[in-house]
Amino acid sequence: MKPSINKSSMKFLEKYLNTPSPTGAEINGQKVWIDYINSFVDKIHIDNYGTAYAIINPSAKYKVVIEAHADEISWFVNYITEDGLLYVIRNGGSDHMIAPSKKVHIHTKKGVVSGVFGWPAIHTRNYTGAEEAPKVETIWVDCGAQSKEEVEKLGIHVGCIITYPDEFFILNDTYFVCRALDNRIGGFMIAEVARLLKENNDTFDFGLYITNSVQEEVGLRGAEMITDTIKPDVAIVTDVTHDTTTPMIDMKKHGEIKCGKGPVITYAPAVQNNLRELIINASEENKIPFQRHASSRVTGTDTDAFAYSNGGVPSALISLPLKYMHTTVEMVHIKDVENTIKMIYHSLKSIKNNQDFKYLKV
Repeated sequence: MKPSINKSSMKFLEKYLNTPSPTGAEINGQKVWIDYINSFVDKIHIDNYGTAYAIINPSAKYKVVIEAHADEISWFVNYITEDGLLYVIRNGGSDHMIAPSKKVHIHTKKGVVSGVFGWPAIHTRNYTGAEEAPKVETIWVDCGAQSKEEVEKLGIHVGCIITYPDEFFILNDTYFVCRALDNRIGGFMIAEVARLLKENNDTFDFGLYITNSVQEEVGLRGAEMITDTIKPDVAIVTDVTHDTTTPMIDMKKHGEIKCGKGPVITYAPAVQNNLRELIINASEENKIPFQRHASSRVTGTDTDAFAYSNGGVPSALISLPLKYMHTTVEMVHIKDVENTIKMIYHSLKSIKNNQDFKYLKV
């Protein structure tokens, strides 16, 4: 088997991560993804809301999905003051605690306008008493304008999307670091699986649908739409999960997951047990390290959307351990990325055409 990540892969990863892809406006990131994966597949489609899916063996009746989500958290301009300051609301689970002093990009029809999340200087705050933490309703963006009219002349209006400009880098030759690794790193990994299948001349009797869904961050909406379009027989979803060994996380509540120890296989009601065991067996046979995690009630990922669609689709979740989720310095271990690619690849090789995952045969 050829290396799971090469120089061409890295060039794609950096470009893909650095391209803004906010929830509801993912199209620029999807263009980068489609351009890369196009030569590895037979056909590509994109739906009305921007979910892209690349198909290998599109004429096959039995359909297997591998899926990630393409969107990143962001902000909406919600209110413009007469003095030219912008107040915001969330687009997805954006963290108000990290916003103050961050540079931002405000996306307009005229182009990108720079701004900053302002915050009062420490000298002027009540630092001798209890500090008031930032709240969504108390943080604001300053784009250097003196009035509402000047803001509007820049092309900014209510509804403009705001993203962070922080870009990709490698930390200590060990970690990929960037905003929006949740979950464009997933889109990267499933694209790499497609590349490996092409380069290794692998063939399937079933159809493989490499799916990069939109709008996960606001309720799994892209996955809900696309599973009804594709009507898959099997779905393997990849997303990120928390490295719970970082400070201030209670492992008794969240379990023990650590970057560098391998991808995470999830146990949850939405995860089909026989499909999960197929993934475990494929991993053990190919000496791929993995960790286990239990989710109560829901996984909180697109797995739930696929599992509970179309009368029930056998679905499983492979997660990538990540530090500092929903910040601009999300971190994943390079070895975990490589092993997740291998895990998905070998799991696909273990699935048989028309495989029946039912618990009982009657």
